[in-house]
Amino acid sequence: MSSEYGKTLKISIFGESHGKAIGVNIDGLPAGESIDLCALYDFMSRRAPGKSALTTHRKEKDQPIFLSGITNGKTNGFPLCAIIENSDTRSGDYSGFENTPRPSHADYTAYLRYGGHADMHGSGHFSGRLTAPLCIAGGIAKQILENRNIFVGAHLYSIGEVCDAPFPLHPTQTLFNDIVKRELAVIDESVIDSMKNAVADAAENLDSVGGIVECAVIGFPEGIGTPMFDGIENRLAHALFGIPAVKGVEFGAGFSAAKSLGSLNNDPFTVQDDRIVTTTNNSGGIVGGISNGMPIIMRTAFKPTPSIMQQQQTVNISALENTTLTIKGRHDPCVVLRAVPVVEAVAATVMLDLLIGG
Repeated sequence: MSSEYGKTLKISIFGESHGKAIGVNIDGLPAGESIDLCALYDFMSRRAPGKSALTTHRKEKDQPIFLSGITNGKTNGFPLCAIIENSDTRSGDYSGFENTPRPSHADYTAYLRYGGHADMHGSGHFSGRLTAPLCIAGGIAKQILENRNIFVGAHLYSIGEVCDAPFPLHPTQTLFNDIVKRELAVIDESVIDSMKNAVADAAENLDSVGGIVECAVIGFPEGIGTPMFDGIENRLAHALFGIPAVKGVEFGAGFSAAKSLGSLNNDPFTVQDDRIVTTTNNSGGIVGGISNGMPIIMRTAFKPTPSIMQQQQTVNISALENTTLTIKGRHDPCVVLRAVPVVEAVAATVMLDLLIGG
């Protein structure tokens, strides 16, 4: 199973949502890097379930257990392996879906690919639960990048039709820190109530809502990356699409550039503080797959949670008959709320991989 990514920094995710544990193996971390475990736990708590009435009520501590790779608080050069034990599972909520697949879940495609042998309780290895070990890797990568004055931050760009302010031309570490302290991870606090209402309204109607996370990387050196098929955009997109529920990724102006003119979309050069920079950043800090020294900007689109409690049409696979189902259990009416640190985590691991491997 291709649950791994990275070139020099290789990350492999393992486990199942309702299995004994989930975890991550990280190979290629620089040796001698100090890891602040308290800071790592704080980062992971931003993704953890059961902290808000707007998210799933599943309770998991998400406390990583390190099996290897860290000695006396520092990376030791060997592969780092960490697990998170699952505790609050209710597998009975998922009985029957192996024969009556949930619409827009991986139930049916898993049946096709694995012949009915995949453990799909809690969505198994396809579950958003697997983003917890991703955050172990990303939290560690963020700390190593920060030691090199490279910072990664993200915010809720939109939930449904409600939009936050975009990142400014030059985001700062202070802005990243301010976003984390807010009730929702936004730049403009005035949109918080509208976002909460959008999620609450969807939940009240036994429905769900999607959204977009915008992420920025600042301080990343210019001149890193390659053209064609292994550029920065390629590497980031490859990893970001591994996050469950992601359906789109764009950089800089993204798809809006397709409606623009070259005279408006081009980023003019200028000299500022003895550095060559651009006056706009429609390229998102990447041109020809290579960093140009401007902030790297990306947006990741998440579909609405497919686990909704309305009655839905499906099929009985064994009988080849039409039928209906109603999903039970504990599900996020909007996965985007907890996806902000996950996008940061993935971006941080990719940027660290590029930094140490070129």
